[in-house]
Amino acid sequence: MLMPKRVKRRKQMKGRMTGKALRGNKVTYGDFGLVSTEPSWISSKQIESARVAMTRYIKRGGKVWIKIFPDKPITEKPAETRMGSGKGSLEYWVAVVKPGRVMFEIGGIPEETAREALRLAMHKLPVKCKVISRAQQELDGDSDEN
Repeated sequence: MLMPKRVKRRKQMKGRMTGKALRGNKVTYGDFGLVSTEPSWISSKQIESARVAMTRYIKRGGKVWIKIFPDKPITEKPAETRMGSGKGSLEYWVAVVKPGRVMFEIGGIPEETAREALRLAMHKLPVKCKVISRAQQELDGDSDEN
């Protein structure tokens, strides 16, 4: 499971997930990427299961990049506990994902294989996603600048 080695504070507040992703919204390493289309928290277990699904499908070919990291601690109180008595204990870690964020990238394999691997990973995640290619992104980028 992914988690930070050390953090400045043990517990965090929930925060807000409004707006679009300003950073991490481009395919930079691989040829294809998996882009989130809605905001959500993605746990370290979900990231790992998506990674396993992709790497199993591509069978030692190509390379997978994980571009999100679970650095937000989520706390939970025990079952059947009365209100009050402080904040719960740390249970798991999540990555905050906003719309437009490239979560995974894949490269070094044919397009059909890459799209199928990313589709399998998509089913492991709690957000709606789409597959984007670097070539498609560059074409979209050129139309925005003009």
